[in-house]
Amino acid sequence: MYASEPEWRAVDRYFAGLLVSEDEALIAARRSSPQTTMSNADVAPNQGKLLALLGQLTGATRVLEFGTLAGYSTIWLARAVGPHGHVTTLELEEQNAAIARANLARAGVSQLVDVIVGPAQDSADQLIADDVDPFDLVFIDADKPNNPAYLQASLALTHPGSVIVIDNVVRDGAVTDPSSSDPRVQGVRAVVADIAQDPRLDATALQTVGVKGWDGFTLIRRSS
Repeated sequence: MYASEPEWRAVDRYFAGLLVSEDEALIAARRSSPQTTMSNADVAPNQGKLLALLGQLTGATRVLEFGTLAGYSTIWLARAVGPHGHVTTLELEEQNAAIARANLARAGVSQLVDVIVGPAQDSADQLIADDVDPFDLVFIDADKPNNPAYLQASLALTHPGSVIVIDNVVRDGAVTDPSSSDPRVQGVRAVVADIAQDPRLDATALQTVGVKGWDGFTLIRRSS
């Protein structure tokens, strides 16, 4: 028997209350989410802390993020890379980018972050063409049908040892349905198949339940 959603939320609140410290800047960023084009799509506080810990555990100083929205996860990532690190975040909508920039400024990390506006694939292709330094950590949390393209771009923009996180891969369990008509589900299934077939990638996926419902993420390490 599955726990009800209220119980999931209570557990998240319990752990986040004890282990996750949100300052005023993070709280303001989270609360600004309804002003974006995709309300309340930011990661949960405990997931933001997980991203930060992954960055710190891997010693990441250069981070690439697909999908900015209000900049909530961007703040976590920017703080994780430290004063000499850098985050590049790709956002489709100028409306969202403007909100994110204000939140980044409030958090005191604007100088560590470039917000690039436009279709994420085009922006990533330009980074590849510009031959930028490789990224140590990539967080993919944008339009799900394009997950396979974002993964391929990430592989062109990283190095052996880099870590890639793809969010929202469970989709209330719909990921197991090969006949799903939801392009987001098919985007997840396609990228997971690509990961499984690529000998350079070592990966796992974890289900999560909590304030964001039933979902999960894929954690990937590039070995070569």
